[in-house]
Amino acid sequence: MKRKRKGSFWAGCFLAGLAILFVGTGIFYTPYDPNQMNAALKNTAPCWTHWFGTDNFGRDILSRVMAGSRTTFLIALCTVGIGTFFGIILGAITGYFGGILDKIIMRMNDVLLAFPSLLLSLVFISIIGIGKYNSIAALGIAFIPSFVRVVRSEFVTQKEMDYVKNARIMGAGHGRIMFVHILPNTFSIVASAITIGFNNAVLAEAGMSYLGLGVQPPDASLGRMLSESQAYLFSAPWYAVAPGMVIIITVLGFSLVNEKR
Repeated sequence: MKRKRKGSFWAGCFLAGLAILFVGTGIFYTPYDPNQMNAALKNTAPCWTHWFGTDNFGRDILSRVMAGSRTTFLIALCTVGIGTFFGIILGAITGYFGGILDKIIMRMNDVLLAFPSLLLSLVFISIIGIGKYNSIAALGIAFIPSFVRVVRSEFVTQKEMDYVKNARIMGAGHGRIMFVHILPNTFSIVASAITIGFNNAVLAEAGMSYLGLGVQPPDASLGRMLSESQAYLFSAPWYAVAPGMVIIITVLGFSLVNEKR
């Protein structure tokens, strides 16, 4: 059983590393301008000059997937960053102090958790409008409740530990106890939540862009490319394969890594 889990972990590391390498390369280099159109190359099948073929505007799919992966990963990272930052603050306060404040915040948190994060982000998008930066804000807000729940449960457990009681006896303030003493001891759980959150954020961003509510043309994102390729599944199937494979490799890789925790 341990050997199987270890094999899954290293397989996940390989897939996640492959996705990160692909995105990292796209930051500095793409074979072609992702938005450069060429009517003469419309829906060209994969070849030596265009490894993943071209789309219905003659744009190089490999270049657009590299640029789209960069956009999707950036949005996912910002989303998880927002969720983690505010989730840690709210979770630490409610878990450490408890009382009426804990009950009020957690009841509100439970209401928000009752809705899937993508559905909740769609509600926020309907209020603030569509676009890349608005989708970051909407997804970030939607991801806060899950991090609040994780951090709070850890703080409720940790605040009763002997090292916390010793810190109080030594005269440490509440802020120091929460963020210097307790928070580092929640790292493994929070790191696992971040990994899961990143996976969910990649899927959520892809879903929003697929629906036309996230990244807008001519910018590329994985979800946007899947949406654009839908009309060409039979005439140019390679259009959907590349962005779909990047999503699968990324989500599968980080999921396998997280299983080890």
